[in-house]
Amino acid sequence: MIRVVINGYGNLGRGVEQAVSKTEDMEVAVVLTRRDPAGVTTLGAPVAHLDDAADWADKADVCINCGGSATDLIEQTPAAAALFHTVDSFDTHARIPEHFAAVDAAAQAAGHLTLISAGWDPGLFSMLRVLGDAVLPDGETTTFWGPGVSQGHSDALRRIDGVLDAKQYTLPVASAVEQAKTGSAAGLTTREKHTRECYVVAAEGADRAAIEAEIKAMPYYFADYDTTVTFVTAEELAAGHSGIPHGGQVIRRGATSEGVHATIGFELALGSNPEFTGAVLVAVARAVVRMAERGEVGARTVFDVTLADLSPRSPEELRASFL
Repeated sequence: MIRVVINGYGNLGRGVEQAVSKTEDMEVAVVLTRRDPAGVTTLGAPVAHLDDAADWADKADVCINCGGSATDLIEQTPAAAALFHTVDSFDTHARIPEHFAAVDAAAQAAGHLTLISAGWDPGLFSMLRVLGDAVLPDGETTTFWGPGVSQGHSDALRRIDGVLDAKQYTLPVASAVEQAKTGSAAGLTTREKHTRECYVVAAEGADRAAIEAEIKAMPYYFADYDTTVTFVTAEELAAGHSGIPHGGQVIRRGATSEGVHATIGFELALGSNPEFTGAVLVAVARAVVRMAERGEVGARTVFDVTLADLSPRSPEELRASFL
């Protein structure tokens, strides 16, 4: 059995535990939390404080880091890489090279393997972008996100002073999706492809105008998009925005010869963003353990993972049933 550490137990951590429960070759060794362990209820996994992480270094095979990308994973993954082979879902695309370098240094120093930015985007969508570019070199790729709730962006909202709770929806612009399918989306700007809607619960007396201005100016998250901020009560947020759905699609449109075109499409429709992201992280954690057993050390991405390493099935079964 592959023994898994879940580092952080918010929506994503719970999704990871749910995903592990559906495997036959993995089990949760421990959930690590910054909170009082006595106050954390899991599906059955034991809970320990993050300060005691070193006690589990020789009792686990891989650690899945479940913090937020805005502030947590930048510190969480390098720290965990000193103790474990690790996986994270770091999703601030513009900062991936910086994060990769920091994690690689920590993992190399400890002799561990760590794979960053594994989820569905970055992650599965990244793999499809590479596949589309390789198969149809004469073409263009367009990625759309939503409609749905972004965990990372919602987390970034909740970290703003004066914000008690928040949900952020990413919405693709329908006309832009149609343009991508016909191969005429090359000139579309970031702002023309998506909009963002934020529902925010502000603290009593908080400066709502300042909160809205900070949201709309936030780099990487909202500054490049038409963003709508709606202030609601905690009751309204709970009643109308309790779910965490998401999805999106990658479209590669290219020419195989003069006047002959082909389109590759990959689409996700997710009832629960954190549960699906957790399922991806669990599959990638399996691959990390196998890669580490072969002696690999340092940082990796999903581009370095084989389908065979992701799967719990034997090579013989894959060839017989899936090829």
